[in-house]
Amino acid sequence: MKLVVVSAGLSVPSSTRLLADRLASSTAGRASAEVQVVEVRDLAVEIAHTFTNGFPGRNLSAAFDAVAAADGLVVVTPVFSASYSGLFKSFIDALSVTDEDALAGKPVLIGATGGTARHSLVLDHALRPLFAYLKAVVVPTGVYAASEDWGAEGLDGRIERAAGELAGLMAGLSGGATGELSAAPEPAREPAGDAFEVVPFEERLAALRPAG
Repeated sequence: MKLVVVSAGLSVPSSTRLLADRLASSTAGRASAEVQVVEVRDLAVEIAHTFTNGFPGRNLSAAFDAVAAADGLVVVTPVFSASYSGLFKSFIDALSVTDEDALAGKPVLIGATGGTARHSLVLDHALRPLFAYLKAVVVPTGVYAASEDWGAEGLDGRIERAAGELAGLMAGLSGGATGELSAAPEPAREPAGDAFEVVPFEERLAALRPAG
């Protein structure tokens, strides 16, 4: 299986990339997946050109192909103005312009980093609606890491839980594609002789009325 990581961090080193790597490592260990990282900051110029000329450059096109071919995605963005970064959104917009169904049915683990825990709602108020609109399958647990979370108790548990959810989705979809998952059994049917008799309401009401 193939796991693609989309990291929208701007600095080097980047806490966004650090969170993305930890999520990817935990997921890949559970799903036996090959990991490919897409650094959005390296594609900024080609993203801008895509909106002006309508065609992605060579590197951006390769990134889009990797996303489309992935069995699962880890996407992590820094928080700007209480939402995802403009560069991250531009990458997703350019991807949608190129292939509007690129993320349809794709398992996605969402993550974000910020300076304060007050921005943790970005996961459910910005990222989750965005990927739901794009018809992706977002895992229940998103991971937000504020500055004080690094090295603190709790972050490792959230990473492990989210990675387990993504790995489970990836394994389930892969098994279904290869026929390993059996179809759900049809519900048992009652024998024809045991079927209930349907009596119209008017007849039931008339039977209750006194004769005469």
